[in-house]
Amino acid sequence: MSTLRFTAEHEWLRLGTSGELTVGITAFAQEALGDVVFVQLPELGRFSEGDEVAVLESVKAASNISMPLTGEVVAVNEALSDEPEIVNASPMDEGWFFRIRIDNLGAFEDLMDQDAYARFLAENA
Repeated sequence: MSTLRFTAEHEWLRLGTSGELTVGITAFAQEALGDVVFVQLPELGRFSEGDEVAVLESVKAASNISMPLTGEVVAVNEALSDEPEIVNASPMDEGWFFRIRIDNLGAFEDLMDQDAYARFLAENA
């Protein structure tokens, strides 16, 4: 089983050994936004899929980050509050936004894997 999945909103989710999912934006999304200058992280707690949970501001635009799956936000990347540029330098690693514990791991499996996301980008570019 691959531990990395993607959404149509250009978010990535990585399954950790503890069963929690780390959430961030893809390099494609970061490039489209340009230099990120502010990140508003979510509060800890339960959210439903599609709820707006975070805000990114870049030199080009502001963008909302939605909860990719129903579950509980259990951690946030506090480093982004002081250094939002981490998202620019490392969107798929150190620039993560939050970690969630989801209700249904099957929902994670239903998201796009890396090959499906690459096809999605090719078809929607």
